[in-house]
Amino acid sequence: MIRQIRGKVLSTGPISAVIEVAGFGIEVRMSAPNMLSVGNEARLATHLAVKQDGMELYGFPEVADRDFFELILTVSGVGPKTALSVLRRAPREALEGAIGKRDLAYLTKVVGLGKKSAEKMLIELADKVGPRSHDNADGEVFDTLVALGYTEREARKALQSIPEDMIGKDARLKAALSAG
Repeated sequence: MIRQIRGKVLSTGPISAVIEVAGFGIEVRMSAPNMLSVGNEARLATHLAVKQDGMELYGFPEVADRDFFELILTVSGVGPKTALSVLRRAPREALEGAIGKRDLAYLTKVVGLGKKSAEKMLIELADKVGPRSHDNADGEVFDTLVALGYTEREARKALQSIPEDMIGKDARLKAALSAG
């Protein structure tokens, strides 16, 4: 199993990056490949998914992100592409908090999961994640953006653009509005 990759970033795309390792260009699927800069060195925690039709390598900036991705994979019916899609839509910390508090509204509205998928995730992961501090700021920001005329997709995209270190509903709303 490949658990880490380090090398020069050759290219980035919407869903993956190519990292040069020992002369090979290895494609790594990521939730945010745009965080890498072409020409710079990258170090990623990885998960190798082996399937009937081949192998795919998934990369994460932190070991905790990879571990959470692997935790999502334990939910029955959830594969690597779905797990990565979930991580694309919300920061790991917010997802852990929502799952720990069994916040179905956050998972369905902000993350965009269907109700049955979100319920299954809450049932299967809540005890593994445990209670975390999770304020409902993003849920309220999402609702406000939709009330202002954003589509759900536009609201999710605006939420993704908010810096993770920004705290408080008003500050996060202002950042989402300036990004949208």
